[in-house]
Amino acid sequence: MRRLALLAAALALAATPAAAKKTYSHENYFEHYEGTKTCLKCHEKEAEQFFHSQHYQWKGPAPQIVNAHGMELGKRNTINDFCTNPMANWIGLVRNSRGEILSKGCSKCHAGLGKIPSDTMTREQLENIDCLICHASGYRRDLYQNEDGSWEWRPILWKNQVGLDSVSKRISLPQRKMCLRCHSGSGGGPNFKRGDLEYRLANCSSDFDVHMAADGNDLQCIDCHAGEDHRVRGRGADLSGTDLPGKPLSCDDGNCHDSAPHEAEILNHHAKRVYCTTCHVPTFAKEDPTDMVRDWSKPTYHPDKDKYSATITFGKDVKPVYRWFNGTTWEQLPRTPVRVQPDGTVGMMVPQGSRNDPKARIYPFKLHRGRMPVLDDTNWVIPIVVEEFFADGDIDKAVRNAAKDFYGVENAKYHWVDTTRYMGIFHEVQPAKNALRCLDCHGPDGRMDWGALGYDGDPMLALLKSAHH
Repeated sequence: MRRLALLAAALALAATPAAAKKTYSHENYFEHYEGTKTCLKCHEKEAEQFFHSQHYQWKGPAPQIVNAHGMELGKRNTINDFCTNPMANWIGLVRNSRGEILSKGCSKCHAGLGKIPSDTMTREQLENIDCLICHASGYRRDLYQNEDGSWEWRPILWKNQVGLDSVSKRISLPQRKMCLRCHSGSGGGPNFKRGDLEYRLANCSSDFDVHMAADGNDLQCIDCHAGEDHRVRGRGADLSGTDLPGKPLSCDDGNCHDSAPHEAEILNHHAKRVYCTTCHVPTFAKEDPTDMVRDWSKPTYHPDKDKYSATITFGKDVKPVYRWFNGTTWEQLPRTPVRVQPDGTVGMMVPQGSRNDPKARIYPFKLHRGRMPVLDDTNWVIPIVVEEFFADGDIDKAVRNAAKDFYGVENAKYHWVDTTRYMGIFHEVQPAKNALRCLDCHGPDGRMDWGALGYDGDPMLALLKSAHH
């Protein structure tokens, strides 16, 4: 009991940014690390909490999705325009014609050891949780095949008990580099998906991100995102489910900044209808280019890797697009006919809100464009079995196999549609000296699309004209 009390006290102290980086020795808690069951001896309650979280289930309550109608949503049961859906691509090695490994499956970025999450909590599921991937900075894992043909993620030191014990006893709260292992590499490569989550954030300067800078605030991800019971605050604009629906995350919710954070009243007036990162993230993908267009209908062969991919167009130092957002999103869901927007594209994730919506503010977005397959008869979006496609480049087979696996449709007939996805930009925040100035948005060379925001023209020019009359 004394050990447990000491551990609880240590974790309580770790609530501060400085303590989040501190390592807490588990030298006296166990002799040898034998997998998650070692952690469960003291932390079964925490494992049960984590089992029910978004990070483990990859789905959850979705009250911010206006067309969810009470469904739980997430990676497992929705389709995106990046890697599409993880279930047909969960785990296993895919090799090219040279025998080189191309992929190990989508579970590479799941905080589990290889088994698909179940809705029912069992001992097997609890022991499938990979505690070390979030709590041990020196931990690395790789994919191994068992004698029965099944696959699992194991520590790379699993045959070196001394080394494994050393790594597993150096425990901390999640640090930036641990979070970035998955969140920066999602979508197939460094910063491919999010655009504002680059590996550089693990050790950056204030001019790269004023919050996470090692020479500045040095905030960890959990300083903003930690909730309770292993739940995480925040969902951005294009995530389906959320861990804590009743506790949204905002820069100006009073925890760090209030609703009037500026000395200049005109800026505080703007902040009522303009979100913080609109001005404080002038560009994203500063160092690592981000995927701006992914066309799955056109395979591209990479001879250096002997690998196929979708045709991807990258952008670097990209200016966001700006739209009204009230915290809710419309999502193109599976088994729902596609909804074509006025611009002719299918909106995979569409932020809700307008100039006349008092709850909406102008937010910055990465506008991702894609090209996705849709069933002819039902107009349902089809995912893609991407792992096999990487090896053989047969996109038709990859689509048909996915239609069979996901919808039970044999010999699917399909067509291709252009898609758009709005992805909120919230990281790589700039200090005031680098934030946008008035004429960056207003005036003849301003970056705002005023028509898309519901204005007849630049509101500043309209104000100036009225002042002269």
